[in-house]
Amino acid sequence: MTMNATKLARHTIRELLELGVCDYVISPGSRNAPLTTAIYEASERGLADLHVRIDERGAGFYALGVAKATGQYSVVICTSGTAVANYHPAALEAYHSDVNVLFLTADRPERLRNTGANQTTLQDGILAPLLTVDSASPLNLSEILVGGPVHINLQFDEPLLENDQSDWLAGFTLADIEDELPEKVTVEVGSTGVLIVGHDRGGFSVEAINEFADILDWPVIAEDPLAIAAALPHASLFLADPQARAALAAKEVIVIGRTTLSRSINSYISEADRLIVIDPRIEYVDTDRSAEELLTSLPHVIKHATPQEWEQLWIDASQAAHNVISADHRWSEQRALISITSHLPAESALFIGSSRPIRDIEGFAVYGEEISTFANRGLAGIDGNIATAFGIASRFERSYAILGDLTFLHDISALANQVSENLTVFVIDNNGGGIFSTLPQAGVAGFETIFGTPHNLDLERIISGFGVPVQRVKSESDITHLIAQRAEGLQFVVVEVPARDENAAALKEIYQSVAKAVRIGINLA
Repeated sequence: MTMNATKLARHTIRELLELGVCDYVISPGSRNAPLTTAIYEASERGLADLHVRIDERGAGFYALGVAKATGQYSVVICTSGTAVANYHPAALEAYHSDVNVLFLTADRPERLRNTGANQTTLQDGILAPLLTVDSASPLNLSEILVGGPVHINLQFDEPLLENDQSDWLAGFTLADIEDELPEKVTVEVGSTGVLIVGHDRGGFSVEAINEFADILDWPVIAEDPLAIAAALPHASLFLADPQARAALAAKEVIVIGRTTLSRSINSYISEADRLIVIDPRIEYVDTDRSAEELLTSLPHVIKHATPQEWEQLWIDASQAAHNVISADHRWSEQRALISITSHLPAESALFIGSSRPIRDIEGFAVYGEEISTFANRGLAGIDGNIATAFGIASRFERSYAILGDLTFLHDISALANQVSENLTVFVIDNNGGGIFSTLPQAGVAGFETIFGTPHNLDLERIISGFGVPVQRVKSESDITHLIAQRAEGLQFVVVEVPARDENAAALKEIYQSVAKAVRIGINLA
Protein backbone atom coordinates (compact mmCIF):
# COMPACT_ATOMS: atom_id res chain seq x y z
CA MET A 1 0.00 0.00 0.00
CA THR A 2 1.49 3.33 -1.11
CA MET A 3 1.04 6.12 1.44
CA ASN A 4 1.48 9.87 1.00
CA ALA A 5 4.75 11.35 2.24
CA THR A 6 3.50 12.97 5.46
CA LYS A 7 1.56 9.93 6.62
CA LEU A 8 4.41 7.52 5.74
CA ALA A 9 6.95 9.61 7.65
CA ARG A 10 4.71 9.98 10.69
CA HIS A 11 3.90 6.28 10.71
CA THR A 12 7.61 5.40 10.55
CA ILE A 13 8.68 7.81 13.29
CA ARG A 14 5.83 6.85 15.59
CA GLU A 15 6.66 3.17 15.26
CA LEU A 16 10.33 3.89 16.02
CA LEU A 17 9.36 5.88 19.11
CA GLU A 18 7.08 3.10 20.32
CA LEU A 19 10.00 0.68 19.94
CA GLY A 20 11.95 2.90 22.34
CA VAL A 21 14.23 4.54 19.77
CA CYS A 22 15.05 7.99 21.19
CA ASP A 23 18.02 9.43 19.28
CA TYR A 24 17.64 10.96 15.79
CA VAL A 25 20.50 12.58 13.89
CA ILE A 26 19.36 14.62 10.89
CA SER A 27 20.99 16.59 8.10
CA PRO A 28 19.05 19.30 6.26
CA GLY A 29 17.44 18.39 2.95
CA SER A 30 14.23 18.55 0.97
CA ARG A 31 13.30 14.95 0.22
CA ASN A 32 13.71 13.98 3.88
CA ALA A 33 11.52 16.90 5.03
CA PRO A 34 8.55 14.64 5.94
CA LEU A 35 10.81 12.72 8.33
CA THR A 36 12.66 15.67 9.85
CA THR A 37 9.47 17.65 10.51
CA ALA A 38 7.93 14.61 12.20
CA ILE A 39 11.00 14.17 14.39
CA TYR A 40 10.97 17.85 15.31
CA GLU A 41 7.33 17.57 16.40
CA ALA A 42 8.17 14.50 18.48
CA SER A 43 11.14 16.26 20.08
CA GLU A 44 8.92 19.20 21.01
CA ARG A 45 6.74 16.73 22.91
CA GLY A 46 9.81 15.36 24.73
CA LEU A 47 9.60 12.02 22.93
CA ALA A 48 12.81 12.24 20.86
CA ASP A 49 16.34 13.61 21.21
CA LEU A 50 17.07 15.59 18.05
CA HIS A 51 20.68 16.09 16.86
CA VAL A 52 21.41 18.19 13.77
CA ARG A 53 24.61 17.61 11.75
CA ILE A 54 25.22 19.55 8.54
CA ASP A 55 27.48 16.94 6.93
CA GLU A 56 26.02 13.46 6.30
CA ARG A 57 29.41 11.78 6.63
CA GLY A 58 29.85 13.27 10.10
CA ALA A 59 26.19 12.62 10.93
CA GLY A 60 26.68 8.91 10.30
CA PHE A 61 29.64 8.74 12.67
CA TYR A 62 27.86 10.90 15.26
CA ALA A 63 24.96 8.42 15.27
CA LEU A 64 27.52 5.62 15.56
CA GLY A 65 28.94 7.28 18.67
CA VAL A 66 25.50 7.70 20.24
CA ALA A 67 24.68 4.04 19.57
CA LYS A 68 28.02 2.93 21.05
CA ALA A 69 27.32 4.91 24.21
CA THR A 70 23.73 3.74 24.69
CA GLY A 71 23.80 0.24 23.21
CA GLN A 72 20.42 1.13 21.64
CA TYR A 73 19.41 2.02 18.10
CA SER A 74 20.15 5.53 16.93
CA VAL A 75 18.66 6.81 13.67
CA VAL A 76 20.46 8.96 11.11
CA ILE A 77 18.37 10.58 8.38
CA CYS A 78 19.28 12.27 5.11
CA THR A 79 17.92 13.38 1.76
CA SER A 80 18.46 11.57 -1.55
CA GLY A 81 21.46 11.46 -3.90
CA THR A 82 25.08 11.83 -2.82
CA ALA A 83 23.93 12.47 0.75
CA VAL A 84 23.25 8.74 1.10
CA ALA A 85 26.68 7.75 -0.24
CA ASN A 86 28.30 9.85 2.48
CA TYR A 87 26.93 7.42 5.05
CA HIS A 88 28.97 4.53 3.67
CA PRO A 89 32.10 4.83 5.87
CA ALA A 90 29.99 4.93 9.04
CA ALA A 91 27.77 2.13 7.72
CA LEU A 92 30.81 -0.09 7.13
CA GLU A 93 32.16 0.66 10.62
CA ALA A 94 28.74 -0.09 12.13
CA TYR A 95 28.48 -3.34 10.17
CA HIS A 96 31.88 -4.71 11.12
CA SER A 97 31.55 -3.64 14.77
CA ASP A 98 27.86 -4.67 15.01
CA VAL A 99 26.58 -1.32 16.28
CA ASN A 100 22.85 -0.55 16.25
CA VAL A 101 22.49 2.28 13.74
CA LEU A 102 19.46 2.72 11.49
CA PHE A 103 20.39 4.56 8.30
CA LEU A 104 17.03 6.02 7.24
CA THR A 105 17.32 7.59 3.79
CA ALA A 106 14.75 9.50 1.77
CA ASP A 107 14.40 8.68 -1.93
CA ARG A 108 12.47 9.70 -5.02
CA PRO A 109 9.73 7.33 -6.20
CA GLU A 110 10.97 4.18 -7.95
CA ARG A 111 9.52 5.33 -11.29
CA LEU A 112 12.11 8.15 -11.44
CA ARG A 113 15.15 5.87 -11.24
CA ASN A 114 17.32 5.68 -14.36
CA THR A 115 15.40 8.58 -15.94
CA GLY A 116 17.86 11.40 -15.29
CA ALA A 117 15.66 12.84 -12.54
CA ASN A 118 17.32 15.31 -10.16
CA GLN A 119 19.12 13.86 -7.12
CA THR A 120 18.03 10.34 -8.04
CA THR A 121 20.38 7.37 -8.00
CA LEU A 122 20.15 3.67 -7.11
CA GLN A 123 19.92 3.91 -3.33
CA ASP A 124 18.72 0.34 -2.85
CA GLY A 125 21.90 -1.50 -1.79
CA ILE A 126 24.12 1.59 -1.83
CA LEU A 127 25.26 0.90 1.75
CA ALA A 128 26.17 -2.76 1.15
CA PRO A 129 26.88 -5.04 2.93
CA LEU A 130 24.08 -3.58 5.05
CA LEU A 131 20.64 -4.97 4.34
CA THR A 132 18.49 -2.40 2.51
CA VAL A 133 14.72 -2.36 2.95
CA ASP A 134 13.40 -0.28 0.02
CA SER A 135 9.76 0.74 0.31
CA ALA A 136 7.09 3.33 -0.44
CA SER A 137 4.76 1.74 2.10
CA PRO A 138 4.64 1.30 5.90
CA LEU A 139 6.97 -1.31 7.38
CA ASN A 140 6.89 -3.56 10.41
CA LEU A 141 9.98 -2.16 12.08
CA SER A 142 9.90 -4.61 14.98
CA GLU A 143 10.82 -7.33 12.47
CA ILE A 144 13.63 -5.23 10.96
CA LEU A 145 15.37 -3.75 14.00
CA VAL A 146 16.50 -7.05 15.50
CA GLY A 147 20.12 -6.05 16.20
CA GLY A 148 22.93 -4.67 14.08
CA PRO A 149 22.91 -1.83 11.54
CA VAL A 150 20.13 -1.58 8.96
CA HIS A 151 19.41 0.63 5.94
CA ILE A 152 15.79 1.64 5.29
CA ASN A 153 15.21 3.56 2.06
CA LEU A 154 11.81 5.26 1.97
CA GLN A 155 10.36 6.55 -1.31
CA PHE A 156 8.52 9.85 -0.88
CA ASP A 157 6.37 11.24 -3.67
CA GLU A 158 5.23 14.83 -3.82
CA PRO A 159 3.67 16.68 -2.17
CA LEU A 160 6.28 16.16 0.53
CA LEU A 161 4.45 18.12 3.23
CA GLU A 162 0.72 18.46 3.86
CA ASN A 163 -1.23 20.90 5.99
CA ASP A 164 -2.33 18.07 8.26
CA GLN A 165 -2.78 19.33 11.82
CA SER A 166 -3.98 16.03 13.28
CA ASP A 167 -2.40 14.84 16.55
CA TRP A 168 -0.50 11.90 15.11
CA LEU A 169 1.22 11.23 18.44
CA ALA A 170 -2.02 10.90 20.43
CA GLY A 171 -2.17 7.73 22.53
CA PHE A 172 1.56 7.12 22.27
CA THR A 173 2.73 4.08 24.26
CA LEU A 174 6.01 2.17 24.41
CA ALA A 175 5.89 -1.35 23.03
CA ASP A 176 6.57 -4.21 25.43
CA ILE A 177 9.75 -5.82 24.07
CA GLU A 178 11.23 -8.93 25.61
CA ASP A 179 14.95 -9.61 25.23
CA GLU A 180 15.81 -13.17 24.31
CA LEU A 181 18.79 -14.46 26.25
CA PRO A 182 21.10 -16.77 24.27
CA GLU A 183 21.30 -20.36 25.40
CA LYS A 184 24.57 -21.08 27.17
CA VAL A 185 26.75 -23.90 25.96
CA THR A 186 29.20 -25.72 28.22
CA VAL A 187 32.93 -25.78 27.52
CA GLU A 188 35.50 -27.87 29.36
CA VAL A 189 38.99 -26.37 29.53
CA GLY A 190 42.31 -27.18 31.16
CA SER A 191 44.37 -25.40 33.76
CA THR A 192 47.09 -23.51 31.87
CA GLY A 193 45.19 -21.25 29.51
CA VAL A 194 44.99 -17.55 28.74
CA LEU A 195 41.95 -15.34 28.12
CA ILE A 196 42.47 -12.66 25.46
CA VAL A 197 39.92 -9.86 25.06
CA GLY A 198 39.81 -7.83 21.85
CA HIS A 199 39.27 -4.09 22.02
CA ASP A 200 35.59 -4.18 21.11
CA ARG A 201 34.95 -7.08 23.52
CA GLY A 202 32.82 -8.83 20.91
CA GLY A 203 29.91 -6.63 21.90
CA PHE A 204 29.76 -8.05 25.42
CA SER A 205 29.54 -5.72 28.41
CA VAL A 206 32.57 -5.08 30.60
CA GLU A 207 30.63 -6.51 33.55
CA ALA A 208 29.92 -9.77 31.70
CA ILE A 209 33.55 -10.18 30.68
CA ASN A 210 34.88 -9.39 34.15
CA GLU A 211 32.52 -12.01 35.57
CA PHE A 212 33.59 -14.57 32.94
CA ALA A 213 37.28 -13.84 33.61
CA ASP A 214 36.73 -14.29 37.34
CA ILE A 215 35.13 -17.72 36.78
CA LEU A 216 37.79 -18.80 34.29
CA ASP A 217 40.62 -17.73 36.61
CA TRP A 218 43.26 -17.64 33.87
CA PRO A 219 45.75 -14.86 33.13
CA VAL A 220 43.97 -12.16 31.12
CA ILE A 221 45.28 -10.08 28.22
CA ALA A 222 43.15 -7.18 27.02
CA GLU A 223 43.72 -4.97 24.00
CA ASP A 224 41.89 -2.39 26.09
CA PRO A 225 43.55 -2.73 29.52
CA LEU A 226 41.75 0.38 30.80
CA ALA A 227 38.42 -1.47 30.88
CA ILE A 228 39.19 -4.99 32.08
CA ALA A 229 40.05 -5.19 35.77
CA ALA A 230 41.86 -8.53 35.59
CA ALA A 231 44.00 -7.62 32.57
CA LEU A 232 47.77 -7.89 33.02
CA PRO A 233 49.36 -4.74 31.57
CA HIS A 234 51.96 -4.55 28.79
CA ALA A 235 51.38 -8.02 27.29
CA SER A 236 51.76 -6.74 23.73
CA LEU A 237 55.26 -5.52 24.69
CA PHE A 238 56.67 -8.53 26.49
CA LEU A 239 55.10 -11.10 24.13
CA ALA A 240 56.97 -9.44 21.25
CA ASP A 241 60.06 -11.27 22.53
CA PRO A 242 60.09 -14.85 21.11
CA GLN A 243 61.80 -16.26 24.22
CA ALA A 244 59.21 -14.79 26.58
CA ARG A 245 56.41 -15.89 24.26
CA ALA A 246 57.70 -19.47 24.30
CA ALA A 247 58.05 -19.51 28.08
CA LEU A 248 54.48 -18.23 28.47
CA ALA A 249 52.95 -20.51 25.82
CA ALA A 250 49.46 -21.67 26.72
CA LYS A 251 47.86 -25.01 25.99
CA GLU A 252 44.55 -23.25 25.42
CA VAL A 253 43.55 -19.71 24.48
CA ILE A 254 40.08 -18.20 24.58
CA VAL A 255 39.62 -15.07 22.47
CA ILE A 256 36.64 -12.78 23.00
CA GLY A 257 35.95 -10.53 20.02
CA ARG A 258 38.68 -9.72 17.52
CA THR A 259 42.36 -9.10 18.18
CA THR A 260 43.22 -6.40 15.67
CA LEU A 261 46.19 -4.55 17.11
CA SER A 262 49.46 -6.28 17.93
CA ARG A 263 51.32 -8.84 15.85
CA SER A 264 52.78 -10.19 19.09
CA ILE A 265 49.34 -11.08 20.47
CA ASN A 266 48.24 -12.74 17.23
CA SER A 267 51.51 -14.69 17.08
CA TYR A 268 50.88 -15.88 20.62
CA ILE A 269 47.35 -16.99 19.71
CA SER A 270 48.55 -18.91 16.66
CA GLU A 271 50.97 -20.95 18.79
CA ALA A 272 48.30 -22.32 21.17
CA ASP A 273 47.30 -26.00 20.97
CA ARG A 274 43.59 -25.19 21.26
CA LEU A 275 41.77 -21.97 20.32
CA ILE A 276 38.22 -21.05 21.32
CA VAL A 277 36.70 -17.90 19.79
CA ILE A 278 33.67 -16.18 21.32
CA ASP A 279 32.07 -13.54 19.11
CA PRO A 280 28.45 -13.13 17.93
CA ARG A 281 29.66 -11.75 14.57
CA ILE A 282 30.91 -15.12 13.37
CA GLU A 283 27.28 -15.89 12.43
CA TYR A 284 26.96 -13.16 9.79
CA VAL A 285 30.10 -11.00 9.45
CA ASP A 286 33.22 -13.05 10.24
CA THR A 287 31.79 -16.27 8.84
CA ASP A 288 35.18 -17.62 7.73
CA ARG A 289 36.86 -17.21 11.08
CA SER A 290 38.58 -20.40 12.24
CA ALA A 291 39.27 -22.03 15.59
CA GLU A 292 38.83 -25.40 17.28
CA GLU A 293 35.56 -24.04 18.69
CA LEU A 294 33.47 -21.06 17.60
CA LEU A 295 30.88 -19.68 20.04
CA THR A 296 28.46 -16.79 19.78
CA SER A 297 27.85 -16.29 23.52
CA LEU A 298 29.80 -16.58 26.75
CA PRO A 299 29.70 -20.24 27.80
CA HIS A 300 29.36 -22.07 31.06
CA VAL A 301 32.89 -23.28 31.91
CA ILE A 302 34.06 -26.52 33.47
CA LYS A 303 37.75 -26.25 34.27
CA HIS A 304 40.59 -27.62 36.33
CA ALA A 305 42.22 -25.49 39.02
CA THR A 306 44.79 -23.06 37.69
CA PRO A 307 48.30 -23.78 39.07
CA GLN A 308 49.64 -20.95 41.19
CA GLU A 309 52.98 -21.06 39.37
CA TRP A 310 51.22 -20.42 36.02
CA GLU A 311 49.51 -17.30 37.33
CA GLN A 312 52.70 -16.13 39.04
CA LEU A 313 54.71 -16.49 35.83
CA TRP A 314 52.40 -14.02 34.09
CA ILE A 315 52.34 -11.65 37.05
CA ASP A 316 56.15 -11.61 37.14
CA ALA A 317 56.38 -10.93 33.39
CA SER A 318 53.88 -8.09 33.58
CA GLN A 319 55.53 -6.57 36.64
CA ALA A 320 59.00 -6.70 35.06
CA ALA A 321 57.68 -4.85 32.01
CA HIS A 322 55.88 -2.34 34.23
CA ASN A 323 59.08 -1.59 36.15
CA VAL A 324 60.88 -0.71 32.89
CA ILE A 325 58.06 1.55 31.70
CA SER A 326 57.70 3.29 35.07
CA ALA A 327 61.42 4.02 35.21
CA ASP A 328 61.51 5.63 31.75
CA HIS A 329 60.51 9.28 32.20
CA ARG A 330 61.46 10.53 28.73
CA TRP A 331 58.74 12.73 27.26
CA SER A 332 57.13 10.86 24.39
CA GLU A 333 53.80 9.97 22.82
CA GLN A 334 53.62 6.95 25.10
CA ARG A 335 54.39 8.96 28.22
CA ALA A 336 51.69 11.47 27.21
CA LEU A 337 49.09 8.71 26.92
CA ILE A 338 50.15 7.18 30.23
CA SER A 339 49.68 10.56 31.87
CA ILE A 340 46.28 11.19 30.29
CA THR A 341 44.81 7.78 31.06
CA SER A 342 46.10 7.65 34.62
CA HIS A 343 44.41 10.92 35.58
CA LEU A 344 40.95 10.55 34.03
CA PRO A 345 38.15 11.04 36.57
CA ALA A 346 35.94 8.10 37.50
CA GLU A 347 32.75 7.55 35.47
CA SER A 348 34.07 9.48 32.48
CA ALA A 349 34.22 8.20 28.89
CA LEU A 350 37.30 7.92 26.70
CA PHE A 351 37.28 7.58 22.91
CA ILE A 352 40.59 6.29 21.53
CA GLY A 353 41.57 7.16 17.97
CA SER A 354 42.82 4.59 15.51
CA SER A 355 46.44 4.11 14.46
CA ARG A 356 49.18 4.89 17.03
CA PRO A 357 47.16 6.04 20.11
CA ILE A 358 45.16 2.83 20.47
CA ARG A 359 48.30 0.69 20.19
CA ASP A 360 50.11 2.76 22.79
CA ILE A 361 47.22 2.41 25.21
CA GLU A 362 47.26 -1.36 24.66
CA GLY A 363 50.97 -1.53 25.42
CA PHE A 364 51.41 1.10 28.12
CA ALA A 365 48.16 1.81 29.97
CA VAL A 366 46.85 0.08 33.08
CA TYR A 367 43.33 -0.53 34.37
CA GLY A 368 41.35 2.65 35.03
CA GLU A 369 38.54 2.15 37.50
CA GLU A 370 35.07 3.12 36.20
CA ILE A 371 36.28 4.47 32.85
CA SER A 372 34.06 3.69 29.84
CA THR A 373 36.25 3.22 26.77
CA PHE A 374 35.30 3.33 23.08
CA ALA A 375 37.04 3.03 19.72
CA ASN A 376 36.10 2.39 16.09
CA ARG A 377 37.58 -1.08 15.67
CA GLY A 378 35.19 -2.44 13.05
CA LEU A 379 37.44 -1.32 10.22
CA ALA A 380 39.81 0.78 12.35
CA GLY A 381 39.70 3.81 10.06
CA ILE A 382 40.79 7.28 11.03
CA ASP A 383 37.71 8.80 9.38
CA GLY A 384 34.88 10.17 11.50
CA ASN A 385 36.71 9.91 14.82
CA ILE A 386 35.84 13.43 16.03
CA ALA A 387 32.17 12.99 15.08
CA THR A 388 32.08 9.61 16.86
CA ALA A 389 33.57 11.17 20.01
CA PHE A 390 30.96 13.94 19.81
CA GLY A 391 28.18 11.34 19.70
CA ILE A 392 29.59 9.45 22.69
CA ALA A 393 29.95 12.68 24.67
CA SER A 394 26.22 13.34 24.29
CA ARG A 395 25.60 10.51 26.75
CA PHE A 396 28.22 11.21 29.43
CA GLU A 397 28.67 13.96 31.97
CA ARG A 398 32.38 14.17 31.12
CA SER A 399 34.26 12.70 28.16
CA TYR A 400 37.75 12.63 26.67
CA ALA A 401 39.24 11.62 23.35
CA ILE A 402 42.79 10.93 22.18
CA LEU A 403 43.50 11.36 18.45
CA GLY A 404 46.51 11.58 16.19
CA ASP A 405 47.02 14.76 14.18
CA LEU A 406 46.15 13.14 10.84
CA THR A 407 43.03 11.62 12.39
CA PHE A 408 42.07 15.08 13.61
CA LEU A 409 42.61 16.69 10.21
CA HIS A 410 40.71 13.90 8.44
CA ASP A 411 37.52 14.78 10.35
CA ILE A 412 37.99 18.50 10.83
CA SER A 413 34.60 19.22 9.24
CA ALA A 414 33.00 17.86 12.44
CA LEU A 415 33.96 21.16 14.10
CA ALA A 416 31.33 22.88 11.95
CA ASN A 417 28.81 21.24 14.31
CA GLN A 418 30.31 21.61 17.75
CA VAL A 419 28.92 20.08 20.93
CA SER A 420 28.21 21.71 24.26
CA GLU A 421 29.02 18.63 26.32
CA ASN A 422 32.08 18.45 28.58
CA LEU A 423 34.53 16.93 26.11
CA THR A 424 38.31 17.33 26.07
CA VAL A 425 40.03 16.16 22.89
CA PHE A 426 43.79 15.50 23.04
CA VAL A 427 45.52 15.72 19.65
CA ILE A 428 48.97 14.10 19.51
CA ASP A 429 50.89 16.41 17.21
CA ASN A 430 53.90 14.70 15.60
CA ASN A 431 53.38 16.42 12.24
CA GLY A 432 52.30 13.40 10.24
CA GLY A 433 51.68 9.68 10.21
CA GLY A 434 53.63 8.54 13.25
CA ILE A 435 52.61 4.91 13.04
CA PHE A 436 54.46 4.42 9.73
CA SER A 437 57.77 5.15 11.45
CA THR A 438 57.21 1.98 13.50
CA LEU A 439 56.20 -0.23 10.54
CA PRO A 440 58.35 -2.05 7.94
CA GLN A 441 58.01 0.79 5.41
CA ALA A 442 60.02 3.13 7.65
CA GLY A 443 63.04 4.41 5.74
CA VAL A 444 61.93 3.40 2.23
CA ALA A 445 62.61 5.81 -0.62
CA GLY A 446 60.09 8.64 -0.56
CA PHE A 447 58.98 7.77 2.99
CA GLU A 448 58.15 11.33 4.06
CA THR A 449 56.18 12.03 0.88
CA ILE A 450 53.99 8.93 0.75
CA PHE A 451 53.91 7.71 4.38
CA GLY A 452 55.10 10.40 6.79
CA THR A 453 52.92 13.04 5.04
CA PRO A 454 53.90 16.03 7.22
CA HIS A 455 51.07 18.58 7.29
CA ASN A 456 53.17 21.49 8.62
CA LEU A 457 50.03 23.13 9.99
CA ASP A 458 49.47 25.15 13.15
CA LEU A 459 46.76 23.04 14.76
CA GLU A 460 46.06 25.62 17.45
CA ARG A 461 45.22 28.27 14.87
CA ILE A 462 43.00 25.85 12.96
CA ILE A 463 41.05 24.88 16.07
CA SER A 464 40.72 28.43 17.37
CA GLY A 465 39.46 29.42 13.92
CA PHE A 466 36.35 27.37 14.67
CA GLY A 467 35.90 29.30 17.91
CA VAL A 468 36.87 26.31 20.07
CA PRO A 469 39.08 26.77 23.15
CA VAL A 470 42.50 25.17 22.66
CA GLN A 471 45.63 24.70 24.75
CA ARG A 472 49.07 23.24 24.07
CA VAL A 473 50.84 20.92 26.51
CA LYS A 474 54.46 19.75 26.49
CA SER A 475 54.89 17.69 29.68
CA GLU A 476 53.28 15.29 32.12
CA SER A 477 52.76 18.08 34.64
CA ASP A 478 50.93 20.13 32.00
CA ILE A 479 48.52 17.24 31.39
CA THR A 480 47.99 16.53 35.09
CA HIS A 481 47.16 20.18 35.77
CA LEU A 482 44.86 20.46 32.76
CA ILE A 483 42.75 17.39 33.59
CA ALA A 484 42.47 18.50 37.22
CA GLN A 485 40.87 21.76 36.06
CA ARG A 486 37.76 19.89 34.77
CA ALA A 487 37.04 22.48 32.07
CA GLU A 488 33.42 22.98 31.07
CA GLY A 489 32.24 22.44 27.51
CA LEU A 490 34.30 21.46 24.47
CA GLN A 491 38.05 22.05 24.41
CA PHE A 492 40.98 20.74 22.38
CA VAL A 493 44.48 20.11 23.69
CA VAL A 494 47.40 19.92 21.28
CA VAL A 495 50.04 17.59 22.75
CA GLU A 496 53.51 18.52 21.52
CA VAL A 497 55.70 15.40 21.28
CA PRO A 498 59.15 14.55 19.87
CA ALA A 499 59.69 13.94 16.16
CA ARG A 500 58.28 10.74 14.65
CA ASP A 501 61.65 9.10 14.01
CA GLU A 502 62.80 9.94 17.54
CA ASN A 503 59.66 8.38 18.98
CA ALA A 504 60.11 5.23 16.86
CA ALA A 505 63.71 4.87 18.09
CA ALA A 506 62.61 5.29 21.72
CA LEU A 507 59.90 2.65 21.22
CA LYS A 508 62.47 0.21 19.88
CA GLU A 509 64.63 0.78 22.95
CA ILE A 510 61.67 0.16 25.25
CA TYR A 511 60.85 -3.14 23.54
CA GLN A 512 64.45 -4.24 23.97
CA SER A 513 64.57 -3.18 27.62
CA VAL A 514 61.26 -4.90 28.37
CA ALA A 515 62.45 -8.13 26.72
CA LYS A 516 65.64 -8.14 28.80
CA ALA A 517 63.81 -7.38 32.05
CA VAL A 518 61.12 -10.01 31.46
CA ARG A 519 63.65 -12.70 30.65
CA ILE A 520 65.32 -11.99 34.00
CA GLY A 521 61.97 -11.71 35.79
CA ILE A 522 60.80 -15.15 34.68
CA ASN A 523 64.24 -16.76 34.98
CA LEU A 524 65.12 -17.09 31.30
CA ALA A 525 68.36 -15.13 31.43
